[in-house]
Amino acid sequence: MKPIAVDDLAGRLGRWSAGRGSLYLLLAARLRELIDEGLLPSGTLLPPDRALASGLAVGRTTVITAYDLLRQEGRLTRRRGSGTWVSPGGRAAAAREETANPMFVNLLEPPDGVLQFACAGPLTPPAGLADVQRRAVDRLGDVDLGYHPSGHPALRAALAHRYRDLGVPTTADQIVVTTGAQQALALLTRALVRPGDEVLVEAPTYAGALDLFREAGAVVRADDDLAGALGRGKPVLVYAMPAFRNPSGTSMSPLERRRLLRVSGDVPVVFDEVLSELDLTGTPAQPPDAAAVTVGSLSKVVWGGLRVGWVRADAALIARLARFKAVQDLGSAVLDQLVAVELLADFDAVRSARVTALRRQHDRLCAGLREELPEWEFTPALGGQTLWVRLPGVDAASYAQVALRHGVAVLPGGSLDPTGGSGDRLRLPFSAEPEVIDTAVAALAAAWRAFAADPIRPPLVPSMSV
Repeated sequence: MKPIAVDDLAGRLGRWSAGRGSLYLLLAARLRELIDEGLLPSGTLLPPDRALASGLAVGRTTVITAYDLLRQEGRLTRRRGSGTWVSPGGRAAAAREETANPMFVNLLEPPDGVLQFACAGPLTPPAGLADVQRRAVDRLGDVDLGYHPSGHPALRAALAHRYRDLGVPTTADQIVVTTGAQQALALLTRALVRPGDEVLVEAPTYAGALDLFREAGAVVRADDDLAGALGRGKPVLVYAMPAFRNPSGTSMSPLERRRLLRVSGDVPVVFDEVLSELDLTGTPAQPPDAAAVTVGSLSKVVWGGLRVGWVRADAALIARLARFKAVQDLGSAVLDQLVAVELLADFDAVRSARVTALRRQHDRLCAGLREELPEWEFTPALGGQTLWVRLPGVDAASYAQVALRHGVAVLPGGSLDPTGGSGDRLRLPFSAEPEVIDTAVAALAAAWRAFAADPIRPPLVPSMSV
């Protein structure tokens, strides 16, 4: 039998407790769904009652009753001294490996009245986007067949022009347009990583990148001194967010960037610059590094629904990525790309409006946390769109389960840290409107009071976070 860890199962359960009814019925219903869909295959050894109850921040009776209900249905087998496992024939579909990352699970779950604080990004399109789209429609008369695996020529030219304006000589053949930055990272992973290869990352870091590397069968190694770590292993790829890292908000200094690129040699360094435009201090942005493979996107500056990302690299790598993209989707949507061309024509104004809103939302979240949750520890952000909050001596994953039952989904830090640390951390976005932030903080405070008062609260964990 193959056991499943508590954290893995909790991730697959998703928002199991957000519905109506007794908790044991909600838990049993979600476990039943996972079994029937093949996401918990026959023979999977489930966590012990006590361990799962602790991980889900519920009473042990809730887990025992849910397990027993599924045992009566024939989906689970329970045997004293041996544990609980999925019965043979207790599933209706072939097992398959799928993401259990809470960030993606929350995107996949249907809207249910839960405030979405597990994902970060503009919750609504910006004012004026419809006018930009109408201008883009006017450009459609110039479009040909519409399949451009490398990206529409107008957008590739516009992006190359912007890099040149930032001081990085770039031609259109050094750009491939992707359906968001996530696809950009997926294409790079396919091109550069093989099963068993080592990938070097920071800790904590973007969960979507970690899922891609693990899906490729890579060995993920984390070290905050990336330049020093290069000499202690044989990575085939270095992945970093040099400006306002998701989730911690930290940035590399210019000296750290130069040192990393200098010692990397033939190892590709991928700089994820998706958040680099979101500097809340007004300091001029650090220009991109010509020696790095750069990933960019409009999802954080404009809106996640505008699925436009890109990679800037040498022309040979870009040609490989375009071939992979041609197999996947033949090219990104032309209309979205033409909208991006219009936005890039006045991008500084677009970015300025976004940063102004983020400053207001950031200050609202900080003020709310200081007033309602003074025990929580955090440093105000200099950029990006998230706070990295410490819950002193508390298992943040268990608290997140309680927060969900109070109507707000949050992302625990352990899912973002490949070292196994950050267990006492939450990532809280300030990308919502102020009134939504106020509602979320009130729900988080109510959940915190309930969590603190729970006599079966999970044991405290040592802080291993950065």
